[in-house]
Amino acid sequence: MREPRFWARDVDPRSREAAPLLRLLLTPLAWLYAEATHRRIAQADPLKVRSTVICVGNLTAGGVGKSPIVAALREHYNQTTDLRVATLSRGYKGKLKGPLKVDPALHTSEDVGDEPIMLAQSGETWIGADRAATGQQMSNEGVDIIIMDDGHQNPGLHKDLSIVVVDASAGFGNQHVIPKGPLREPIQEGLSRADIIIVMGYGTPPAEIEASGLPTFSAVVTASETPPAHPYVAFAGIGRPEKFFDTLKAMQVDVRDAVPFPDHHKFSSGDLKYLDRLAADNGATLITTEKDLARLEPDQREGIQVLPVEVIFDRRADLDKMLADVIKPDAHD
Repeated sequence: MREPRFWARDVDPRSREAAPLLRLLLTPLAWLYAEATHRRIAQADPLKVRSTVICVGNLTAGGVGKSPIVAALREHYNQTTDLRVATLSRGYKGKLKGPLKVDPALHTSEDVGDEPIMLAQSGETWIGADRAATGQQMSNEGVDIIIMDDGHQNPGLHKDLSIVVVDASAGFGNQHVIPKGPLREPIQEGLSRADIIIVMGYGTPPAEIEASGLPTFSAVVTASETPPAHPYVAFAGIGRPEKFFDTLKAMQVDVRDAVPFPDHHKFSSGDLKYLDRLAADNGATLITTEKDLARLEPDQREGIQVLPVEVIFDRRADLDKMLADVIKPDAHD
């Protein structure tokens, strides 16, 4: 499912494109959604575990670049401490509910979801629909630092540090709650539970970020390798496929065509035949994201180039200090 156009930040609220009548009709549903989220969080009794818990979440539906940040934080702690670090994901669209430690040699994206499979390629990764139960098991089994991929609106597990990621170009969309807009909860409520904001990409951040007074860092996702010099047909089924296509163009990669798919799209044999034909017609090689590659079967990956990425933070020393300060003194005991 693609976001409706009227959710977007750059739509004039007085224009027909903004669907003013539809937004008006959706107002009661948006209020109910926001109220349900508020009550669920307010009435919760989060479970505290021995491990340090860091949540990397966001306030909107759709992709903002959380997973690369999660991987970067895990790598940071692996390099700067002798503590055991693992990521925790819900396992969205996976058949298995966990708690479960992901083994990329045994599990597929259909079992645990695409993001956990991608994260498991570079470090310890767990999934669990019940965040509290999974966090408890991870702690019991010796994980010292748990980095949650998403979960800012999930109150089950106590968080020692809450990071909210905001897409610089998309911001908070039209600033309304689902289904009237892309927000999972009102901006002020969501930011009131945050400790750090990370603004991803290029653009003008929403004014609410500066008004919050929270420590704010900027970051960009960039390719960690340059693909070989060939013509390419790019495809992606992520939250905002155009960001992947823009990255390739910024690298001056010869992109002959670009095909977007919905987020978490499960590629069919028909999809792959269409992409193969498109590539052949353009004398090109297929190229996609690490997350999309994780959803392909091993035999479907042959001949497809992947673009590995990394996150570059500004004010890295200040961010590293905050990450060091949050570690519980007894995390390794």
